[in-house]
Amino acid sequence: MSRSDAIKNAVLLPEHDDVWQQAKWRARVRRSLLAWFAKNARDLPWRRDSTPYRVWISEIMLQQTQVATVLPYYERFMASFPTVAELAATDEQKLLTHWEGLGYYRRARSLHSAARLIVAEYDGVFPLDFDQVLALPGIGRYTAGAILSISSGQRQPILEGNTQRVFSRWISLRGTPSETPNTRLLWQVAEAMLPRKDSGTFNQAAMELGALICTPKKPACGQCPVAGACQAYQTGVEEEIPGKVTRVLYEDRTEFAVVIVKPSSGCRKAGEITDRCYLVRPLPAGGRWAGLWDFPRTTDTSYASVNAAAKQLSAEVGVNIQPGIRLTKIRHAVTKYRISLHVHTGELLDTKQAPGKPWRYVSLAEMAELPMSVTGRRIVKLLMEHS
Repeated sequence: MSRSDAIKNAVLLPEHDDVWQQAKWRARVRRSLLAWFAKNARDLPWRRDSTPYRVWISEIMLQQTQVATVLPYYERFMASFPTVAELAATDEQKLLTHWEGLGYYRRARSLHSAARLIVAEYDGVFPLDFDQVLALPGIGRYTAGAILSISSGQRQPILEGNTQRVFSRWISLRGTPSETPNTRLLWQVAEAMLPRKDSGTFNQAAMELGALICTPKKPACGQCPVAGACQAYQTGVEEEIPGKVTRVLYEDRTEFAVVIVKPSSGCRKAGEITDRCYLVRPLPAGGRWAGLWDFPRTTDTSYASVNAAAKQLSAEVGVNIQPGIRLTKIRHAVTKYRISLHVHTGELLDTKQAPGKPWRYVSLAEMAELPMSVTGRRIVKLLMEHS
C-alpha cells in the first residue's frame, strides 16, 4: 500500500479503539462473556430445541419485537406448524390469524413463501448453506448468520440491534452505527470476535448481554462481565455510545372507520339466523395490513370530517354510506403516523344495492376466526360488549 493510500484509509476509518484487533483482548472478552452467559442465559423455547426451523421462526418473530411479546405467539405457532411442510401447506388466512397482534405482517408472508420454497427445492429440509439461506424470502445477512450459527454452530457473525450496541461500546465507536463505514467496521468486529467452535453460543451471549445488561439507556455496567475490557466504560462514555440515531418525526393523522350492520334483521350462517352481521373485507395487497380483514376504514390519508371520509368509503364499497354517531376513538401508531381513529356507526343509503366484492357481511362469531389488525379486533370487542 502506498503512503497516499494509507493516509486515505486512515482518514476514512471510523473513530474507535482498535483493541479488538488484539488476540489476547478478544480471548479475555470471550471467556468472561461465555462464563456469564452459562449462568444467566434465559430459558427460551428455541434454545431448548434449536433446530434450524425453530430458530428461523424465532428470529423472524423477534425482528422489532420483544422476547416477552413473542413467547406466547411462538408457542402457539409451533404447536400449529411444527414443521416446514405444515407451514407451507397452510393457507394465508390461518397463518395471519396466528400472527395477529405481532404486527409487521410482511414477516408472516415471507415465512410462508420461504417455507413453500424449502418444500419445493429442498424436500422440506431447511438448508444449511449460507447462500441458500440468504436467498430465502425475508432473510438477510444477520438472520441467515443467526440461524446457522445458533442451530448448527457455523462460524457466522451476526449484527443486529443488541450486538451493534455491545460491539460499539466494546471498541468505543464514535458515530452512528448505521452509517456505512461504521456498519462495515462492526461486521469486521463481529467476525473477529467469533470463537473457533460453537459460534452460536457466543452470538447468543452477545445478544443476551445487550438485552439484559448493555441496554440503550443506563447500561448496568456494574453487573457487566466485560466491563473491565469495554473501552467505552473505561473512558466513561458508555451512555454516549452508540451515537445518536435520527429520531423519527411522527405525523398526526385522523382516520375514520364505519360500522355497518346488514340491513335485514340478522344474517344467515350454516342455516341459522345470527343476531347481526357487519360489513368487512380482506384488505388488498400492497396496502397497510394486506390480507387482514377490516371494517370500512380510511388508511390512505387524513380526513377533516366523518362525512369526507364516508364519501371516500362509499366509492370503495360501491354504495353510498351515511355516517352516524361516533362509538369510540382509538389512538394508535403505524410506522411514522400517530393516528386518531374515529369509529362511527353507519348505514347504506340504498339497501337494495349490495356492496361489491370482496365486501362481505360477517357475524361477530365468524370474525373471531378471521385475522384482523389490533384496532379492528378492538372494534369487534366493543361490538360484542354492546351486542
